[in-house]
Amino acid sequence: MTQLGAVFRPQLPPERLRDLARLADDSGLDELWLWEDCFREGGVSAAAAALAWTRRVRVGIGLLPVPLRNVAVTAMEAATLERMFPGRSVTAVGHGVQDWMGQVGARVESPLTLLREHLVALRALLRGERLTTEGRYVRLDDVALDWPPDGPVAVLAGVTGPRSLRLSGEVADGTLLTDSNSPDAVRRARRLIDEGRAAAGRTDPHRVVVYLLAATGPGAADRLHRELADEGLDSVPDLGVAGDADAVAKAVQRYADAGADTVVLQPTGDEPDPEGFVRFAAQEVRPLLP
Repeated sequence: MTQLGAVFRPQLPPERLRDLARLADDSGLDELWLWEDCFREGGVSAAAAALAWTRRVRVGIGLLPVPLRNVAVTAMEAATLERMFPGRSVTAVGHGVQDWMGQVGARVESPLTLLREHLVALRALLRGERLTTEGRYVRLDDVALDWPPDGPVAVLAGVTGPRSLRLSGEVADGTLLTDSNSPDAVRRARRLIDEGRAAAGRTDPHRVVVYLLAATGPGAADRLHRELADEGLDSVPDLGVAGDADAVAKAVQRYADAGADTVVLQPTGDEPDPEGFVRFAAQEVRPLLP
């Protein structure tokens, strides 16, 4: 069954998160996703708060930029969330926006090498392994978590390019795709992910999560067009959806048919009613999905 989520965009002040998270929980939404965009809200702190305020909704962090974090810290944070809220947190890591990484002095010469090293070490630490490694960027000396998760924890890679997608298939447990991916782009991403999985001999499940830019209510089409234009994506066909619950549900199904396991509805940055958007996703769109 396709899982449906919504994004709490960090253009909203963090004090808005509690009511929106509780609404997502009470209304039956499958997942709530948070961003860690520089220089807005911290992903781990926001996720911990959202999980504490709710009972059942899964909370995803999409994504944590690996240049900003030592991998041992990432593992400690992910393990702590999993132990406190078993099965309800989802962690995605990625390159981060390179201009932002440059602003904070964290930009690296080879983002792909860093992501590979980070993912391999992170997944090993979360499995409870004791790790010594001397990579180009990741260096650990006899490191193990005192409080590893009690069971498997899936780590997603938020990536876009062909080499990064193959890397995700090779060393991650799932892939997070941005709103710049059409259904056809999701199919292409799945093929590249599968190439990486085949090269690594992996046969375990690989979850694909896709953000879908969506707008509903008065002025929905105009808001969608403005956002796509601001992102430089207005000339890309079949991106985003504006309309009622039926139109949005059909768009979600197109992404599911293309290979998405979870579709996360992403409101426009100028969404006038974020709480109403979550309620719309859970109570109007969700019942229309198979």
